[in-house]
Amino acid sequence: MLEQDALPPFRFISFRSQSGFNMADRSNDQGGSPVPALRASLPATRESITHKFAIGNHEGYLTIGLYADGKPGEIFIKMAKEGSTICGMAQAFCRAFSLSIQHGLSIEDAVARFKGMRFEPMGPTSNPDIPEAQSIVDYVARYLELHFT
Repeated sequence: MLEQDALPPFRFISFRSQSGFNMADRSNDQGGSPVPALRASLPATRESITHKFAIGNHEGYLTIGLYADGKPGEIFIKMAKEGSTICGMAQAFCRAFSLSIQHGLSIEDAVARFKGMRFEPMGPTSNPDIPEAQSIVDYVARYLELHFT
């Protein structure tokens, strides 16, 4: 039997007082408010790459909008079943990914965070360079890794 004295006492610490949640620590050098991230928007007319892919029996198109220097600035995925859960999740992923790289996240860091995610649809692909994908997100991350890192 465990003695009561062996357990450390529970201490309530409020959310705002916890280390790492002090916004003053995240302010700019002048001691003001936090510095907002700047968004590097793409030009109105830009180059892009469109890549057709299939994972299992799910077919789609990946479009990568490029900055003038050839680096990716946005991605779009068009799936066959508009309005489906897969299509909606793909669009949400694309928005988050695009905003992340436009606000300064490197392609290498983005790929590292999304590569290897595992969920349906998964399986064999139509791309010989990526014979198996663990998800659509995994496929896109690996495709970007092959062509832009």
